[in-house]
Amino acid sequence: MAVSAAKAAPETEVSSASGALEFTKEEELHAHREMLLIRRFEEKAGQLYGMGLIGGFCHLYIGQEAVVIGMQMAVEPGDQVITGYRDHGHMLACEMDPKGVMAELTGRRGGYSKGKGGSMHMFSVEKQFYGGHGIVGAQVSLGTGLAFANRYKKNGKVSLVYFGDGASNQGQVYESFNMAKLWKLPVVYVIENNKYGMGTSVERASSNTNLSQRGASFDIPGEQVDGMDVRAVKAAGARAIAHAREGKGPYILEMVTYRYRGHSMSDPAKYRSKDEVQKMRETHDPIEQVRARLIKAGLATEDEFKAIDKEVRDIVNAAAEFATNDPEPDPSELWTDILR
Repeated sequence: MAVSAAKAAPETEVSSASGALEFTKEEELHAHREMLLIRRFEEKAGQLYGMGLIGGFCHLYIGQEAVVIGMQMAVEPGDQVITGYRDHGHMLACEMDPKGVMAELTGRRGGYSKGKGGSMHMFSVEKQFYGGHGIVGAQVSLGTGLAFANRYKKNGKVSLVYFGDGASNQGQVYESFNMAKLWKLPVVYVIENNKYGMGTSVERASSNTNLSQRGASFDIPGEQVDGMDVRAVKAAGARAIAHAREGKGPYILEMVTYRYRGHSMSDPAKYRSKDEVQKMRETHDPIEQVRARLIKAGLATEDEFKAIDKEVRDIVNAAAEFATNDPEPDPSELWTDILR
């Protein structure tokens, strides 16, 4: 579902999902649960950060859940994911263990990097997740490399490369676009345009705010998508992934989305009003949209949603319990996993 190509200003209305795929009840409930898991996990991570149990950087994905869940509903087994530092949601969407993710955030032995890496250093080859990367735009060239390997091996896999509106201005992004089109690599570039690069509105940082057309000079097709509607995301994702898998080369999806929290936990987000955030929550929240559709259609009840929320909270609380009681790494771990 394309949205207006006009300026993606903070006050821009995200259009409705007419033309988006209609979900079955099972698909709606699946999307709701998976998005809610991310939401509750990130809320708990924010709480642990406030308690001093998570140190360093912590970038929350609250508000953007429909993007990664919709895309994961469109992939096939073996397709790969790589992203930037706002990455906990992507890990959970790839079915990485919430306990392992949370334990890494708190620096414990049971974390995905043995408690030595934190938020930006988690990988799972088993789940085809190739990391959240702290260098802005770095994942774009790496994800393009994954696509090159897939083409070389002729394995039929597609690489999904996520990056933000801020990273879309990086030079290596365009070098990657050029190579991907030149060699017709099986890659989908997913630009998560949450309206702000750190604290700067996309309008102030980009001369052209229709980021889906950033590949036009390389003849890479692109479209803007309502990134707050999981159905629209899945529909666009299915088209883009099929395009890449069929050997037609790269595709760009600009997901027009919104983050409710600051850039990171240390960001008070004073560059936007509380009314702006509240309006997005009330009118475009991705989780509430699914809930409202199911209730309106008589396909689910409040009691069912309460049961799902309880299940998700239990999972997240168990992850937090594990992550706060698991031992810290032994000092000897300082000398392991190091290239000399």
